[in-house]
Amino acid sequence: MFTPERARAPITRLSGGERNRLLLAKLFAQPSNLLVMDEPTNDLDVETLELLEELLGEYTGTLLLVSHDRDFIDNVVTSTLVMEGDGVIGEYVGGYSDWQRYAASIAAPAAAPAAKPAAAAPAAAAATPAAPKRKLAYKEARELEQLPKTIEKLEGDVEGLTSAMNDPSFYTRSSAEVTAHTQQLAKVQAELDAAYARWEELEG
Repeated sequence: MFTPERARAPITRLSGGERNRLLLAKLFAQPSNLLVMDEPTNDLDVETLELLEELLGEYTGTLLLVSHDRDFIDNVVTSTLVMEGDGVIGEYVGGYSDWQRYAASIAAPAAAPAAKPAAAAPAAAAATPAAPKRKLAYKEARELEQLPKTIEKLEGDVEGLTSAMNDPSFYTRSSAEVTAHTQQLAKVQAELDAAYARWEELEG
């Protein structure tokens, strides 16, 4: 964290960033099972920031931190506390980006019913004959035939990944393992959503 010259310098001559590094060194030199950190990335250079992420990734205790650095949060935490209003605090697996994807996936279906009242058109419009169903090409027909199996498999994968995250032992894994797991869940969920959309497209 320090060059040999700076390591021998009096604390009063250290910069703000160097003093922060010294505090980090003292912090990790002491055994503990709980760390509470408020904006720990402030005044840290890239090298020290990467070292901090590595140390926190290997930390086996409980870490509670507040930070404006979204990348740092994504790289370090295994769950995120979200202030949802009305005194409600929600806990979500993964970092800030994982929560954003989850919130977007919840908001999208919730917004769909709002468009339904527009379907209350005049009776004359309701009498308009529906457009004839497009005839599928052979390749599309084969794709439609296989989609139910694909959807069933993806649903099973999502269920399995979600079930693993509900196991208390899941949170004893390393930060890297938890991040990889949540990223895989987001990937499979996106594939499932795409498969449903494609099925509706071909069926319609």
